[in-house]
Amino acid sequence: MLLEFDVPRVMILFLLLAGPLFLAACDRETAPSGQAEPATGAESAKQGFGLESKSGLKAELSYRFAGRPAPDASFTGADGREVSLSDFAGRPLLVNLWATWCAPCKAEMPTLDNLAVLEEGEVSVIAVSQDLQGAKPVRAFFDSARIANLEPYTDPDNALSSAVGGTVALPTTILYNSQGKEVWRIIGGVEWDDAEIAKLLDEAA
Repeated sequence: MLLEFDVPRVMILFLLLAGPLFLAACDRETAPSGQAEPATGAESAKQGFGLESKSGLKAELSYRFAGRPAPDASFTGADGREVSLSDFAGRPLLVNLWATWCAPCKAEMPTLDNLAVLEEGEVSVIAVSQDLQGAKPVRAFFDSARIANLEPYTDPDNALSSAVGGTVALPTTILYNSQGKEVWRIIGGVEWDDAEIAKLLDEAA
């Protein structure tokens, strides 16, 4: 019985089981002061399914908020205009919430950039930075990583991440159907141009 184990064994068992969940998204220590905080592993795993890319990225697929309408929180386009998710109505929309200080966010971004091309005309793909510093670090990263197909949307007030529900870890990517209702969300990094992800995108049809 579990009660017969000594304390060290219980702690080792806990760490072995909990460790992978905490690695799915950025850890708290990487977020600048005042930045939107990543979720704990327990929160990201609720009603979730584990995903692991060939590159080693780990994530959780969650249907916890399925059916929830897209929020009307505004964020900023590359030209400084105010944007909201309703501006993309009429086709499925994939919204990636990320930041330049988040290692998994940066690791998956080139594949998200590829996905924008692969799904052109079928699914709108946008990446909205949660960096408190606004556009400057985002543009610098896009230039260095040669991100050419995504617009550098920014949300320095974290209004969008606050409005989507739950405790948002970075990266979090949410799929909305053409009616603006959430289908699923992925918490953590994945390879977005993978064939298995294409199957998940079909769920917005």
